[in-house]
Amino acid sequence: MHPVLVVLAVGLSPALVGEHTPNLKRLAARGGLRPLTTVTPAVTCTVQSTLVTGLAPSGHGIVANGWYFRDLSEIWLWRQSNRLVAGEKIWEAAKKRDPGFTCAKMFWWYNMYSSADWSATPRPMYPADGRKIPDHYAHPYQLHDELDAKLGTFPLFKFWGPLTDISSTEWIAQATLHVMQTRNPTLALAYLPHLDYNLQRLGPDLAHPRLQQDLRELDAVCGKLIDYAQASGREVVVVSEYGITPVTDAVHINRALRQAGLIAVRPEEHGREILDPGASAAFAVADHQVAHVYVNDRARIHDVRALLEKLDGVERVLDGAGRREMGLEHERCGELVAISKADRWFSYYYWLEEARAPDFARTVDIHRKPGYDPVELFFDPEIAAPKLASAWRLAKRKLGLRTLMDVVSLEATRLVKGSHGRLTDDPAHGPLVISSRADLLPAGAVQATAFKPLVLRHLSD
Repeated sequence: MHPVLVVLAVGLSPALVGEHTPNLKRLAARGGLRPLTTVTPAVTCTVQSTLVTGLAPSGHGIVANGWYFRDLSEIWLWRQSNRLVAGEKIWEAAKKRDPGFTCAKMFWWYNMYSSADWSATPRPMYPADGRKIPDHYAHPYQLHDELDAKLGTFPLFKFWGPLTDISSTEWIAQATLHVMQTRNPTLALAYLPHLDYNLQRLGPDLAHPRLQQDLRELDAVCGKLIDYAQASGREVVVVSEYGITPVTDAVHINRALRQAGLIAVRPEEHGREILDPGASAAFAVADHQVAHVYVNDRARIHDVRALLEKLDGVERVLDGAGRREMGLEHERCGELVAISKADRWFSYYYWLEEARAPDFARTVDIHRKPGYDPVELFFDPEIAAPKLASAWRLAKRKLGLRTLMDVVSLEATRLVKGSHGRLTDDPAHGPLVISSRADLLPAGAVQATAFKPLVLRHLSD
């Protein structure tokens, strides 16, 4: 088989490939660039699962970045086990064709306990004293220590949260280069998240100097990977999962359900409230521009749908027929799936008074929150010196004192400027595929479900 490098450049769209991305532009000119027709919801876990299996969400089962586990009566986002993803993966199909085939899967999602030969993924340590210690999980485990010795600790706090910058993307790229140089996998998959951050903070305005800088930073990292791939005889494929579109406001879908008497909460100390999904007649798991609405009281589905369709900012509500049309029919889905208008996104907020928000609402906590929270990308603008405030809280933790890293705002409306999940209206602002082999690309757009066979053709042709 012919060796291939696949780079997943989050948020990259055809409109962003140009003067600020000379390496990517040169690759597209030498090979080809096509729009990617992605799936709904156009979010990380769902699209990546489609790319590696060739299946719609109804086939692989990853209906969002997280969902309501009905048997647990709990909402879980950002799980890591590859066993949640049904279907044959690219590397499994390639292994059937060539027993000598090997794969390195670097920081793509669902990267624990996969059948790839080498893998690494973010995995912090959570000691009993409440700290979150940056770390990653690698297979085989000795790769973990090898990468730490070469590159230092994985910069987790630069991977997600208000401190994000190019550091985590550079670390992942260096780790990928190391694995290619020392293991020589037939297929190397690298995940580069850098554009995701400011595209959500600032929106996809190419005139913004910060976005121009981000593009240059990402392109420099891609250039190093492309140069090594070409020097070592690898073909190169660059792909993105979604395009990010400008947004103006959040849709507080759970607050609407709460005001209709459908959501139950459990009171905690200091008057705070915790969403109680198992006791709720209906609630939403918000995920960017898509929200799965679980209706425990099935007799109220019609009423819930009518409520959602009247909600400002909601474009469409899918029932069973709508989910099937979208390739989204699966037991993990909500009974209803709401899709926002292009300039809106769904918050997970369910409290009606700010004082009753749970303590984790003001922290970066992707596992406790019952929905995606892009406001975690921002320091609370009400904090005068946010980095100093964070350092002080961190110092207290290192001294063994329990303290909250409560530096995140509860102001969703005026902060977030970009989102995704809904299919983009203009393919120029949606996801893409760039290949060093123009002859292997279709004449038009690449279907996300066709990405797996496209990579297999790069490996075998």
